[in-house]
Amino acid sequence: MANTYSQLYVHLVFAVKRNHLSLIKEENRVTMEKYICGIISKCKSKPIAIYCNPDHTHILIGLHTTISVSDLVNKIKANSSGFYHKNLETNHFFGWQDGYGVFSNSRSQIDKVYNYIKNQKEHHKKQTFQEEYLNMLKSAKIEYDPQYLFDFF
Repeated sequence: MANTYSQLYVHLVFAVKRNHLSLIKEENRVTMEKYICGIISKCKSKPIAIYCNPDHTHILIGLHTTISVSDLVNKIKANSSGFYHKNLETNHFFGWQDGYGVFSNSRSQIDKVYNYIKNQKEHHKKQTFQEEYLNMLKSAKIEYDPQYLFDFF
């Protein structure tokens, strides 16, 4: 084929290293979201929806064919951690857990996932991140070992 055409939508979910702490403060949330969106755009991908909860982040991305999910996640985590330390908060250790969840989505699911991500604040009044993530894994029929789901210190 002469050209490459794609339609790759992924929903990323990852947690702060100390996910029992609320490290992403509300006053820094939008700044962190904009910074992460900039990273995604520099990787030729399209940020569609993002919400940085105090202890985890959801991102819906239109993924470009020139970057793998793992490379994009590594760039997001490394650069946003550095940004956090330099610009947002220096009194706390901040880092992302090594793992992440990635869920593929069809074009017909985009509005539903977009709304789900944008309504995170309301959603987490009823459900913890741990409950949410377990439900996401079960819904996607992803096998997991509970021993390795979260890094608690």
